[in-house]
Amino acid sequence: MSEQIVHLTEAAALQIKDMMKENNETDAFLRVSVKGGGCTGLSYGMGLDHEVKEDDILLEQHGLKLVVDKISAPILSGTSIDYKQSLLGGGFTIDNPNAIAACGCGASFRTAKAAGTPERC
Repeated sequence: MSEQIVHLTEAAALQIKDMMKENNETDAFLRVSVKGGGCTGLSYGMGLDHEVKEDDILLEQHGLKLVVDKISAPILSGTSIDYKQSLLGGGFTIDNPNAIAACGCGASFRTAKAAGTPERC
């Protein structure tokens, strides 16, 4: 199951590696998580980290190490993270098949099993 929690596209992995190199973080890994908050109740977290915790699941894709905590894992199961470049710039996109609703700005979501605690927008 651990390989199916989060799928990182090659474009996303390359962008993260470039960001790591620019910030002298070549020994870091990507932490992907879900936390309560946002208009719809849950929001994504993505950032570089150096500490693997006891409840983390360690993955490796496209030569990049990433970590998902065991609480976030079922909510993220099957999620794909991509990086898209356009004339106006670039950004990461997250496609979570478990999300049943999202706020208008797309910054938060909820699933059938995990609603989180919505905040005022």
